[in-house]
Amino acid sequence: MKTSRASKLVVVIDDDPLVLEATGGLLRSWGFEVVTAESDAEAVAQLAMRGRRPDLIVCDYRLSAGARGTEVIERLRNAFEIPALLISGDGAAPLADTGPGSYNLLHKPLDAAKFRAALLDVFVP
Repeated sequence: MKTSRASKLVVVIDDDPLVLEATGGLLRSWGFEVVTAESDAEAVAQLAMRGRRPDLIVCDYRLSAGARGTEVIERLRNAFEIPALLISGDGAAPLADTGPGSYNLLHKPLDAAKFRAALLDVFVP
């Protein structure tokens, strides 16, 4: 991942504050601009304050109040095509899809090398 990492905005959504902090910190250490949020509503508010859409969504599969990461990704994408990574420790999480509205599925515990490789797949065609 070279050149324009600093210009890439990644939004991370997870209802576990420790996971949120660790994932956000890892992405920042790799040079990305990061917005962290515990819900899609919080993410939307932070993105609105920045006045831009994210270049990537990283979202946990199971969120509080029964929300699913797949639904959150859809709401955030709205009318934009934004790549997404779905992170899950749940064996019942849906498999990654390759069609429109697709996302890559990564399993917890998140391996930094696999996470970095998934980011490379998104940002380096």
